[in-house]
Amino acid sequence: MRIVSLVPSLTEAVASSAPGALVGATDWCTHPADLDVVRIGGTKNPRVDRIVALAPDLVIANEEENREPDLAELRAAGLEVLVTEIRDLPQAFGELARVLGACGVPSRPRWLDEAEEAWAATLPPTSRRTAVVPIWRRPWMVLGRDTFAGDVLARLGVDRLHTGHAERYPRIPVEELLAAAPDLVVLPDEPYRFTADDGPEAFPGLPCALLSGRHLTWYGPSLAEAPKVLGEALRATHR
Repeated sequence: MRIVSLVPSLTEAVASSAPGALVGATDWCTHPADLDVVRIGGTKNPRVDRIVALAPDLVIANEEENREPDLAELRAAGLEVLVTEIRDLPQAFGELARVLGACGVPSRPRWLDEAEEAWAATLPPTSRRTAVVPIWRRPWMVLGRDTFAGDVLARLGVDRLHTGHAERYPRIPVEELLAAAPDLVVLPDEPYRFTADDGPEAFPGLPCALLSGRHLTWYGPSLAEAPKVLGEALRATHR
């Protein structure tokens, strides 16, 4: 099969399970590091003409990461588009199996079993902490309700303070984030690249966990490492 992926984590999943099947991927598809395919633009602004020219048998997308007008244009060009919806960990495992089956992977890959086993073996947290989870600044945006990353954090003992907000990614002024008095601030390195020098200074006096965005927000082979990688980073903030 000839496959184009518009989702970085699905790119890694397909590349790891169906070597040679991918012919195109976004500019943000960074894994595997040696991926050598045609780049077709970003997740929000794909080059539809370039995708069509690749004549893929299947385009894989996500309802959150990709825009419906782009997907409609691809369908209008006669391409088959598979759109995933992933709001929690069980849904991620189900959608990954569906994608890999649609991509012609003949048997369930070992990494998917390892990912499910890793999460099944993760012990329930003995204590819970509240957190704000910024994903952008200028303006500040945080994880709200019904998100995959939020479900991952909840399984590791971190409860977000904005799950009751009407929006999934609400804009909240930093003054309000501070006033919410969280136990913890979680700062992933994507989509905004928070670092030790860019982010924690806005939350004086609060412990800040700098997390790998790939392990927090990607659904693919990184899920097998995620409980350990994220758990260690979160435990390091206990005082």
